Amino acid sequence: MNKTAKLITLAVVVVILIAISISFMTIIPSGHTGVITTFGKVSEEVLQEGLHIKMPWQVVHKINNRITKLDVATEAFSKDLQTVSTVIAVEYRVDKSKSYSIFKEVGDFYESILVLPAANEVLKSIVSQYTAEETITNREMISEGLVVELNEKLNDIGITVEYVNIIDFDFSEAYISAIEEKQVAEQKLLKAKTEAEEKKVTEQGEADAMLIKAQAEADALIIKAESEAKANEVIANSIKDGLVDYKTVEKWDGKLPYATGSSSIIDFSGMGNQ
Repeated sequence: MNKTAKLITLAVVVVILIAISISFMTIIPSGHTGVITTFGKVSEEVLQEGLHIKMPWQVVHKINNRITKLDVATEAFSKDLQTVSTVIAVEYRVDKSKSYSIFKEVGDFYESILVLPAANEVLKSIVSQYTAEETITNREMISEGLVVELNEKLNDIGITVEYVNIIDFDFSEAYISAIEEKQVAEQKLLKAKTEAEEKKVTEQGEADAMLIKAQAEADALIIKAESEAKANEVIANSIKDGLVDYKTVEKWDGKLPYATGSSSIIDFSGMGNQ
């Protein structure tokens, strides 16, 4: 046997040995567990991350235990019987301790067999509790409800739902048109109410201004009347005593009274009464 043939034989032996060695080993990547089957029988031993030794006739099925996102698109009926087309993203993970039981019960297709049907069922159940309009305004509440109810259905199996994101709610064209018409009507009503309130405020302001003006005028008249009354009172008091003397002087013809006889007594007191 020449040197070349020996090298080829050696290489083949090395390859065979490597292949045999590899068949005795398996590597579980990060975030996964391994479930072993021996001629189809599932072993309860679950392999963790890293390098493991196995028999060549054993098959290792790698289960992803990291958070996985599943998009779910479905139609549901709202409380007011509107068709709601919904798209949600479900973030879930498989518990490492339950990898064996999940694989034994449903195999590698646990997402389509367990998670997807549960998401559809719970979504339809929750949407039916709200009107179509309420599904829009209560997205966060619906999302939280999905998480709670999905975990109630899946936790015992070994699947935990971490978060549900509502990507989209869509409605029929007829319902969208009705919503738009309703919004337009509400905007018009709001505008009319606002204008009515503004008019009411303006009219009230004008009425208040007129009342204030009338009150001011009335107060001014009262003040004027009181002033005139006081003035008249002052005038009356000032002329009461002097009025008689004024009248006497006014009627006096400028002549002094006279009398004959030495015994006559001149009485001037009656002059003021003439």
